[in-house]
Amino acid sequence: MKFTTASIQHHTLQFKFEAGTSRGTLKEKDTWYLKLFSDNKLIGIGEAGPLKGLSVEPLDQMETKLEKVCEQLIGMQIPKSIEEAFEIAKDISPDGFPSIRFAIETALLDALQGGKKLIFDTPFYQGKERIPINGLIWMGSEEFMQKQIQEKLDAGFDCIKMKIGAIDFETELNLLKSIRAKFSKNEITLRVDANGAFSPDEAMSKLTQLAALDLHSIEQPIKARQINEMTKLCTSTPLPIALDEELIGVNAYEDKEKLLKQTQPQYIILKPSLIGGIQSTLEWIKIAESMNIGWWMTSMLESNIGLNAICQLASYLKVKMPQGLGTGQLYHNNIASPISIANGETYYDLTKEWEEL
Repeated sequence: MKFTTASIQHHTLQFKFEAGTSRGTLKEKDTWYLKLFSDNKLIGIGEAGPLKGLSVEPLDQMETKLEKVCEQLIGMQIPKSIEEAFEIAKDISPDGFPSIRFAIETALLDALQGGKKLIFDTPFYQGKERIPINGLIWMGSEEFMQKQIQEKLDAGFDCIKMKIGAIDFETELNLLKSIRAKFSKNEITLRVDANGAFSPDEAMSKLTQLAALDLHSIEQPIKARQINEMTKLCTSTPLPIALDEELIGVNAYEDKEKLLKQTQPQYIILKPSLIGGIQSTLEWIKIAESMNIGWWMTSMLESNIGLNAICQLASYLKVKMPQGLGTGQLYHNNIASPISIANGETYYDLTKEWEEL
């Protein structure tokens, strides 16, 4: 069978609230669906969802690049293996557009499995397995953040991730202290994400204060590309550090090895849309595990199309620790899907169906 048609569909996701980060506030997010057809039947779909201000790709070139990808895919044979799908995606992906590579891989793997939004055949897709996730606390006023924290606790989350670095540090510390006053580290796991908000000079002092609260880890305490400073922090930190933005734009296998060998972080955060797709994610994992560096996966605010692929990849890799896969509930106009959340876990609710696109 061949792909007889390929098309792209633009969608603007609308946040239910103003999602605050140390880089600014998010109200909406553009995303593009790559749709593959065989004899007028939709047989594969993938999502290219770059994040303005963080992704390397210029958003004004997304449609042009995706249209070129469509031209290359029309008339091509549907891949017969995961490896073949990866090779095709590698060959036709435009340089410097990691989210497009992810979209191509996902659409091809979907087509390989018959167009059922089945990316990796695991118990998760069959509704038999749940994946633990962290509850994400967005930046905002103290009252707004406190409200989110209580909602996550009431919803049964035992791992909470709080974005920090945009409001007063003492206020953020007090919010974390309020959780620790009620719950020990054995009851609630606390993660924080600074998104590079600390300066190298102040980072160690702030890490020490945060470590006193028995936190699990901190993501990207200082801005990326300060390798010597990050190496010093990772070497002497009292709190485990997870590299996140540091991985952006590091594409060659030997460059990935070089970065992790030098910095020796305790963890890395893997966002397929940001780091070049599924195959690239698997490379990072192979290198990290060879160096005894931990990892977990996080969505990058994709709609449920992209989130579906990342959840299935997490299940394929038999993850145990909480992943960052709870972002499907952020939008007014997400694509309806079987992906659901209950008691701090995400799962496939087989009573629900995918919305047609």
